[in-house]
Amino acid sequence: MAVVDGARRTVIEIGRRALGLDVRPSDHTVEVLHSVDGEVPGLDRRETLQLTRIRLLGATGAVIMAVAALGVGAQPVHQNPTSGLRVLGFFARAHTSTLAMCMIGTVLVVMAWLLLGRFAVGGWGGNPVHRLTRSQLDRTLLLWIIPLSIAPPMFSNDVYSYLAQSEIAARGLDPYEVGPADGLGLNNVLTNNVPNIWRETPAPYGPLFLWMGKGIAIVTGDNIIAGVWLHRLLALAGVALIVWALPRLSRRCGVAPVSALWLGAANPLVLFHLVGGVHNDALMLGLMLAGLEFCLRAVEDTHPFDRNAWALLIFGTVVITMSSSIKVTSLIALGFVTMALARRWGGGFKQVLVAGSLLGAIALATTLFISYASGLGFGWIHTLGVAGAVRSWMSLPTAIGVVTGFGGVLLGLGDHTTALLSITRPIAGTIAGFITVRMLVATWTGRLHPVGALGVSLGAIVLLFPVVQPWYLLWAIVPLAAWANRPAFRVPAVAFSAVVSVILMPRGADFYVFQIVESAVAVVIVSLLLIFLTRNVLPWRNQPGVSAPSQRPTPYGVSS
Repeated sequence: MAVVDGARRTVIEIGRRALGLDVRPSDHTVEVLHSVDGEVPGLDRRETLQLTRIRLLGATGAVIMAVAALGVGAQPVHQNPTSGLRVLGFFARAHTSTLAMCMIGTVLVVMAWLLLGRFAVGGWGGNPVHRLTRSQLDRTLLLWIIPLSIAPPMFSNDVYSYLAQSEIAARGLDPYEVGPADGLGLNNVLTNNVPNIWRETPAPYGPLFLWMGKGIAIVTGDNIIAGVWLHRLLALAGVALIVWALPRLSRRCGVAPVSALWLGAANPLVLFHLVGGVHNDALMLGLMLAGLEFCLRAVEDTHPFDRNAWALLIFGTVVITMSSSIKVTSLIALGFVTMALARRWGGGFKQVLVAGSLLGAIALATTLFISYASGLGFGWIHTLGVAGAVRSWMSLPTAIGVVTGFGGVLLGLGDHTTALLSITRPIAGTIAGFITVRMLVATWTGRLHPVGALGVSLGAIVLLFPVVQPWYLLWAIVPLAAWANRPAFRVPAVAFSAVVSVILMPRGADFYVFQIVESAVAVVIVSLLLIFLTRNVLPWRNQPGVSAPSQRPTPYGVSS
């Protein structure tokens, strides 16, 4: 047994060093973990005035984006409420100008978010001496969300696929067997709004999401605008759950709640793609984090493990399983709850089996209930790989396969991209599985907190997934925002979020090169002019009292 324990510790140490995680054992009291809230004073008068200007800058950008969405958003082909209108319809006729507006608004929001970080986590390498309060952050986030929540969908047409697949279910057909073209017909208004690549494709989503979509379809019928609004309400409910769960999870990891919320909830990827893009990932993430919080309350906060702990554990497990019934990826969270629970019960291999069997039984019962009660069955198991038809440039194995295949074409060896993808994708999947197992063991031994280990695993899964969409990055960024608040993680996460948010086109479609170039030039001019005009009134540079570093160590090797 000693040999096994020694080998296990060695594996965890190697994984820790490979990932650059300077972590500490999780033997910290709740009082220490919760001490991050009150140790940094609030903003002074000058900083509060700067915060007001930053809030206004982000709100202005969000409003500009919302107006521009009338022209370059993912407007429906049919039932477009602005079609034919003189004023509102102008934006759809002036594509270049509207694209420039949207890109300028996007950059303004991203710039405001980066400036807000001065008062949430400090400069790139330090912590703030003064920090904004939770209420100040909540008001800022709400002000930025409202314009995007009433705008037409942006950056993606996926919501129209949701509507079509939900209508198929409402008609009593199996959305896991037929796509919009076969289930509704090519002349159906819902089918016509679905991108051509997905018209023949069955639904890749879990039964809970389509069950809710079925209810929306029954209420709205063929009314596209009403259907989009109700689906956006589901997305906003998911964002609300993220805002609720994230600060609670961050306290467990010794990270300031406003720091976690700034990176995980006010992130432009959340604003643009979960709210603006109406993606069901919002509800998946919200339910996963909320369920994880309830489970950790049972595992970490209850002494002894009484009936209240059992109720919290069962409820949290059900909530996590519900999230996996939207997108199955979130089911991995139960593995980390299992390891944390086994550690609480003694840490032996027998405890792992007992905890895994218990949570697995609850998850299976919940999935069976949802699948049968919804009438959708288990067809979703066979459609999980539907998205693999897309070759995503953000996926490492896909990018390697495509680039290598293109190199073969240049060398006159022929196009072997498909064959290469059949090699790179399984290898990447194996690596992601290995990292996930290593993180599970790290949770079991107490070397990593379950929240952090989950975030690292999801990060590996996302980066090595065959298909990576911009909003998939949030699967890792959001939980890691509650744990890994060190510059080694924060700087790449912030940079990636900002760059990806800026470079994507507002309707997920192609524009002419001259339109993109002209819009980009306008963005650069406006951005430089804004920075010049506000150089003395906004914290573009590190300022004393704003981003001076604090050397206070915090639990799990993170910096709050």
